[in-house]
Amino acid sequence: MAKKEKLPTLGLLYMDFVLRFFDKSNFKGWPEKIEVVTYHWGNDKNRLIKEIKAKKIDVLIGNIPATAYETFREISKALPNVQFVPSLDTQFSNKSKENVTRFAWKYKLPIPKTSIFYNREEGKKFLQKTKYPKIIKKSYGPSNYGGYFVHKVDSAKEAMELVATKKYHPIYVQDFIPMEADIRVMLIGHKPVCAFWRRPPEGEWLTNTSQGGSMDYMNVPKKVLDLAVQTSKAAKAEYWACDIAYGIDGKVRILECATAFAAFPYIRDWIGQYIMWKFGNGHFRKPHIPVFNWEELSKIDKSLLRTMRHITFGKYSPSYDGAYFGKKKKNLIDGEYYLHELDSIYTMHNSIDTMSEEWPSEKWNFQDKFALKNLKTMEVEVSSDESQETINEIPKLSKKELKAVVTSVKGIGKKKFNKILDEFGGKNELIEILEKNPTMLTKIKGISKKITNKLQDVWKQFKRMEV
Repeated sequence: MAKKEKLPTLGLLYMDFVLRFFDKSNFKGWPEKIEVVTYHWGNDKNRLIKEIKAKKIDVLIGNIPATAYETFREISKALPNVQFVPSLDTQFSNKSKENVTRFAWKYKLPIPKTSIFYNREEGKKFLQKTKYPKIIKKSYGPSNYGGYFVHKVDSAKEAMELVATKKYHPIYVQDFIPMEADIRVMLIGHKPVCAFWRRPPEGEWLTNTSQGGSMDYMNVPKKVLDLAVQTSKAAKAEYWACDIAYGIDGKVRILECATAFAAFPYIRDWIGQYIMWKFGNGHFRKPHIPVFNWEELSKIDKSLLRTMRHITFGKYSPSYDGAYFGKKKKNLIDGEYYLHELDSIYTMHNSIDTMSEEWPSEKWNFQDKFALKNLKTMEVEVSSDESQETINEIPKLSKKELKAVVTSVKGIGKKKFNKILDEFGGKNELIEILEKNPTMLTKIKGISKKITNKLQDVWKQFKRMEV
């Protein structure tokens, strides 16, 4: 009798005083024991590391709040054989609005023009000469606390008074973008699974429902979903949420993005299904979640939605009814689309697992490096917009050129190449895997470690030829 295959040991990360995002019930059907560990704050780092090792956890799942982020950077380094989900790099944007901005700068994602100052005197000089109105925010922390730490200022006098009173550090300033609304998009495996408008009250500019804003789920524009997908892929996120401003100029811009967000239980179940598929070695199906499901689910009373669990959908199978459903269209602000085409455009992909560290704290932890108490010795943090930051370029080549390189390795044919692209999201994602972690490809049936080693050699040879 064949020995039963052991799947990775999953662990759920909890923290004292922090609401739990996941529960064991979100991973319904996982055949192995799911462990639980709790971080007690204070000097609990070493004890937690020992507990994770003792429980032999392979995959540790949970969101990390801003105030624990740097500690968990250290914890993750002490546990090189434990995969954190989401990774600490993916959770970089959870820590602060500054981190969201730097993430957007790096990947050239559209955001309001932003300036960040740790040197307060330089910040004040900027506020005295810049054009208004401006938005000044508290940067540290994953959210805007219902809008209570987000301020619109219409003059240098207002800005200087606010900075003197609030003492937010760093001084974080954005251009004010007149907008029709903002839109929250939630994604799993880079696929939008829920989206809704948040509109400000008449004559106001804040869209938060706690401040009187309203919500609706209908006809979210395609370009909003496209930007959310682009952002999720850049973050290499298993699950993700974006707040996107829909300007009166018709442009879309990232306002916030993170792995920590409020979600109905059934959405957390979907994330659990996705994680089980990702780590289940073929034992679980990839969840099928149709685009615009949120329009229909939003018609259900919210009190009932809060209790609904493990919602599943069947895939559409062409039949005689296809004569009708195959022609059904969705009318959006930015165009008309066939529903079945939208589901083929927004497919669910396996997120990229990288071995390298993209956002090392030694470089990117400005909050501790330039703390307010060290004001007299701080260096100047230069005012910046989207154009200042650049990224290390990865090789640029067409899909045809990439296909020629990859399929030159024995064991990878055209069908397998297309399967790889479908699994991980596309050409750019495959290039990044080849650059950072080719062993990820062994998740594709029929691709062995030996094949990935050959592919890695071929890729290195190709890059040398390009140089």
